[in-house]
Amino acid sequence: MALYVQKFGGTSVGSVERIKAVAEKVKGFRDAGHQVVVVVSAMSGETNRLIGLANDINDDPTPREMDMLVSTGEQVTISLLTMALHKLGVPATSYTGSQVGIMTDSAHTKARIQRIETEDMRQDLDEGQVAVVAGFQGVDEEGNITTLGRGGSDTTGVALAAALGADECQIYTDVDGVYTTDPRVCTRAQRLDTITVEEMLELASLGSKVLQIRAVEFAGKYNVPLRVLSSFEDGPGTLIVADSDKDEDSMEEPLISGIAFTANEAKLTLLNTPDVPGVASRILGPIADANIEIDMIVQNVAPAGDYTDFTFTVAKGDYKQTLRILEEQVLPELGEGEVRGDDKIAKVSLVGVGMRSHAGVASKMFRVLAEENINIRMVSTSEIKISVVVDEKHMELAVRALHQAFGLDKDDIESE
Repeated sequence: MALYVQKFGGTSVGSVERIKAVAEKVKGFRDAGHQVVVVVSAMSGETNRLIGLANDINDDPTPREMDMLVSTGEQVTISLLTMALHKLGVPATSYTGSQVGIMTDSAHTKARIQRIETEDMRQDLDEGQVAVVAGFQGVDEEGNITTLGRGGSDTTGVALAAALGADECQIYTDVDGVYTTDPRVCTRAQRLDTITVEEMLELASLGSKVLQIRAVEFAGKYNVPLRVLSSFEDGPGTLIVADSDKDEDSMEEPLISGIAFTANEAKLTLLNTPDVPGVASRILGPIADANIEIDMIVQNVAPAGDYTDFTFTVAKGDYKQTLRILEEQVLPELGEGEVRGDDKIAKVSLVGVGMRSHAGVASKMFRVLAEENINIRMVSTSEIKISVVVDEKHMELAVRALHQAFGLDKDDIESE
């Protein structure tokens, strides 16, 4: 007998028919003798509907009341799924986040889990019941309902798996696993049997939308086996494992595990800035004060030691505000310089633990892009990642060319 925590997203529970299908799947695991905890999101579109209602009444609602409102979406789903399980003869109990005892801080709309009180749930599981838990939500020490941010149901699932010592946390979604890249861009993308937590963290941070990054962090911190599966078809999915648990052969092949990409980037350059100590802080300080996150940073070497160019990227949604801060606050402070911006760029990244023991990955990447006449505007590297900024119009071409060059195309992998 194993203990599984199974999380089903909004698409998986988007209609009465799909909720019934989830109940059948859960029943199959319980009939096989396993203990099951089910974490669910709100039905697809419901959270957006609730947010729309709030904005129709008040375009600046308080975060506390927003949490009170949007947390109701999951409450509907847990009730309906529990009813569906009862209809199939499966004993089940539904829990809101507060009833489970998912204790969080008081940062409404973006709360973080502090601890989980699992005694009541363990008793129900020992009595043969299925526990159906509302994802995305918890409660602070004052009893206020909190939410974990969009995608927070993944985090709820992994956190519960960690607290309960589950054998596996299964994330059911509308894809059947983690792919080498987005199949909609590269039709030869291949589903991965396994991927390390470290690689998945990089992919999630670089634009892959399969899993919420906080959920992957939880899985890595508490060593929770995490599997991504399809709600709509059977299959092994992709198992996300600790780096040390990936067998040595798979560490060597393939060299690259995945290619992430995003067009949600904008680049800003300050030309002819003084090349003196502290100038980077003077540039980025006001941006940080505005709670804008910086991604890649490049500073050119000043030929004469007097002036340099300073380039960095931000999310596209922060582009206009960042440009305004540079023009209105930074340039007057520096007393000289010029700002140039570009919001028609994209970031393409290679990710793979095999980079640690293989030289030449960067040079091969640059050669492949050059052969496609794609200009590289910025470069950033880590131990298992290389990211480049290119013109947005070349993003998909770059992904397909690199996917083929590094042997990730489906036919290439199947022939090895």
